[in-house]
Amino acid sequence: MIFKKNKKFTNNCPTGIIRIIGGMWRGSKILVPNRTALRPTPNRVRETLFNWLAPFIRGAHCLDCFAGSGALGIEALSRAAASVTLIEQDRLISQQLLNKLQLLQTKQAQVITTDTNLWLAHSSDANKFDIVFIDPPFNQGMISKTVAFLEYYNHLAKKSWIYIETEKKGTYSIPINWKIYKEKVAGKVAYRLYLRT
Repeated sequence: MIFKKNKKFTNNCPTGIIRIIGGMWRGSKILVPNRTALRPTPNRVRETLFNWLAPFIRGAHCLDCFAGSGALGIEALSRAAASVTLIEQDRLISQQLLNKLQLLQTKQAQVITTDTNLWLAHSSDANKFDIVFIDPPFNQGMISKTVAFLEYYNHLAKKSWIYIETEKKGTYSIPINWKIYKEKVAGKVAYRLYLRT
């Protein structure tokens, strides 16, 4: 993962930089605020994930549940996803996402500043998502509840793809109708792509 120090940031907060690795915005930089819980998906993991998703990403409606840097959601847009909803509760990070999307001049993304599970429980959005990214802060036990809310509140398309990234020994529960399509481990990160059938 390309992650360089950069001191040009509001409130004198140091940042890092990551790059989009494929699609129409390939090479585009994303500033990443210096936050303890912020852990952008490494380049090699992102590349593998989007190779898995390549047959399904074009025209897909995507949800990035814990957007953070926005690397997953913006990468999806770069590779011709129809839309991306990015949920991020940290206001500083959320503003950075908005700034980046404005620079990219895209109208296919929306940033929602709130708690992910609160939004899942109360959203009246009738849109069903084809691809969902779940990459929360590690070691906080957030995945099982998010998975349950996605199903219970009917946010998923009939056939959808769900990406989950967690610590290597992380555990969580999934519905019986989610089947593992691909999975890998890279260092301390375990990542899996599920197909909802």
